[in-house]
Amino acid sequence: MVRVAADFVASLDSSQKSQVAFEMGDLERFNWHYIPRERKGVSLKQMSPAQKKLAFALLSTALSSRGMSEAAQIMFLEQILYELENQSPRRDPDAYFFSIFGRPSQTAPWGWRVEGHHLSLNIALKGSKVVATSPAFYGANPAIVRSGPHAGMQVLRAEQEWGRKLVQSFSQNLLEKVVIDVNAPDDIITKFSREFDLGDPVGVSLGEMGKEQVQLLTKLIHRYAERFKPGLSSAELEKLEAKGLEKIYIAWAGGTKPGDRHYYRIHGPTFVIEYDNTQNQANHIHSVWRDIDNDFAKDVLKEHYQDSH
Repeated sequence: MVRVAADFVASLDSSQKSQVAFEMGDLERFNWHYIPRERKGVSLKQMSPAQKKLAFALLSTALSSRGMSEAAQIMFLEQILYELENQSPRRDPDAYFFSIFGRPSQTAPWGWRVEGHHLSLNIALKGSKVVATSPAFYGANPAIVRSGPHAGMQVLRAEQEWGRKLVQSFSQNLLEKVVIDVNAPDDIITKFSREFDLGDPVGVSLGEMGKEQVQLLTKLIHRYAERFKPGLSSAELEKLEAKGLEKIYIAWAGGTKPGDRHYYRIHGPTFVIEYDNTQNQANHIHSVWRDIDNDFAKDVLKEHYQDSH
């Protein structure tokens, strides 16, 4: 990751370098979002073909093959929206921006971000060790392409279908507990906040579930974590396992049938997964993985600066 990031920066001209580079302590690092808007950094549109290859090579140092495939599909959905919305200038598959925070180094803190509509990946390192991979946001609009030459294309399918299958499997007693609201919120609750506090977990805990439900919830959690390469995803999974899987809860809001507006939250001592599908007749997904204590590696990097200075 250090080498590929350095190669990417070296490929940029002076103007691009001035756009891509920020200090590690710059507040821009926390200025993340997932809507179509202008962003800082260097966009794919501004890059040569060779620079684009290096940019995607950097992305591939963090993401698994499936994570890369889904990120590419999310970008491609912007082209589909461009066509569906009469060539709207708001939709651009090249409007994904790369930023480097600090200088790629084997020893000092640094990080990088890739962000555009429905994709935000925030990586922080202490030298050559990755210390944070969150917030990590994936979205899809349309979640299922209904018309045109790509009709039938479905992005983030498992996140939707496995969540619904799990909630539909609960007995009436647990169903009344897991459904915290008959109405789904319009968006994920944490949104694009720098910090968040959802309070104590609500819903049904893994410790209350049957064997098949435990397996399905575990599979769903792995689905999110394994957007990243095995070394990064296993670190996250080991952390939540160390705190006790029985302390992980799932909560649901909205309807449980296909086509219903719906939302779910998987909440443990160390992490929160949020998913919603409420917009555009429940065909517009937002999903995010957040670390309760270590989004953006705030604590790890704070300790480093205290030790160094």
